[in-house]
Amino acid sequence: MADKSERAVQAAIDAEMRLLDPDVRASAVLVSELLDPEFLEIGASGRRWDATSILTVTSDGSVTPEAPVEVSDMTGVVLAPGIVHLTYFADHGGRRVWRSSVWRLTEVGWRMYFHQGTLTS
Repeated sequence: MADKSERAVQAAIDAEMRLLDPDVRASAVLVSELLDPEFLEIGASGRRWDATSILTVTSDGSVTPEAPVEVSDMTGVVLAPGIVHLTYFADHGGRRVWRSSVWRLTEVGWRMYFHQGTLTS
């Protein structure tokens, strides 16, 4: 059972890292493959985002490959079969944020269902 849990956590981590890749983030098509249709984010700014609003931002050309996100302290836990919770620290050009994501396994693969960021010093 632990092996199955470890594989689920690793699959969610792999998907999260893909979503953080600037080349992926700059493509609405690639981002849409990673977001659940019921996706919700509460951003570090306090703004609430859904899949449509995220895809609008990713397709407006504001994400550049020269702006990578540095990730550390990523951990994950299986909350229920097909549901993984990840937490990690992200530094994006000096903007430091604790991140929390919930991923769920769908018929088409792992999709981010919920995401939240909290600014930190």
